[in-house]
Amino acid sequence: MMLIDRIGLLALAMLAGLTACSEAETAEDKEEVLNVLLIPADGGTEDGTRADYEPLFAAVGKATGLRFELRVAQAYGAVVEAMCNGSADIAFVGPVTYLQAKDRGCGELLAVAVEEGQSVYYAGIFARADSPVHDLDDLRGKSVAFGDVNSTSSFVYPVAMLLKEGLDPVKDLGALRLTGTHANSLAALTEGRVDAAGLSLDSYEKAVRAGVPGARDVRVIARSQAIPYPPLVMNTRLAPERKRELRNAFQNVATAPGVRPEMIRGYGGKQVDGYDTEFAAENFDSAAREMALLSDELRGEILKKSAER
Repeated sequence: MMLIDRIGLLALAMLAGLTACSEAETAEDKEEVLNVLLIPADGGTEDGTRADYEPLFAAVGKATGLRFELRVAQAYGAVVEAMCNGSADIAFVGPVTYLQAKDRGCGELLAVAVEEGQSVYYAGIFARADSPVHDLDDLRGKSVAFGDVNSTSSFVYPVAMLLKEGLDPVKDLGALRLTGTHANSLAALTEGRVDAAGLSLDSYEKAVRAGVPGARDVRVIARSQAIPYPPLVMNTRLAPERKRELRNAFQNVATAPGVRPEMIRGYGGKQVDGYDTEFAAENFDSAAREMALLSDELRGEILKKSAER
């Protein structure tokens, strides 16, 4: 064989090798990344909800090799839309947000955190410690802050608590403020802009742990019944084998090799014992009943009143 032919063949072989390497790198670059969207429970800040859940997803990734990209939505409703348009594969949501995604056929339960054998949390209505407001009836004519209109524990349950007490939030209360998040509602209360605020006890406890100014100077005037814990949900469009992989990963993440207990976190960044992927969807029926107490008309009236200044 002529030298020039040998050189040509060698060049072709090198080119083929480079092409194969390039294709392998491209395939690696295109390795599936699962998009995780989180409700803005603590204001949607990088040091808020995202930081709460990064250790958990890092633990799942460490145990399985799965890759996740976490983002925080600007509103609760945006998470449902992302699930339904396919731009989110997994989401951390409140019970109400989960039910909305489930009813639209785009979200199904993945896992629910377990702490001391339970998967529940609570909403509260808070007032300042030096306030004359001691119970719900004292809120007549008083200003109240709520979070996002789709939030379970900063809107739906606090409003339901008022309704059960015989209080019409539109007619019987003073000014209403929809702040968008638990953290914003607590700030409105501690800064004296409202007389009371509805938020979850988990968010409140997180604020106390973080040393948020004024957080220790408020008290609970009413506490909700137990609420099913805010779940992780997955998109119904995911392949069945991917769903099985995710369920297995979250069920066993707390005992996976190399995973430290402090990586197993839940709502508010609180360390939990593990995750239950067999939590029955029927457990959220109680949240559905609370949702039913708030008609679309009432929601509209609250929105209208909150826009008044």
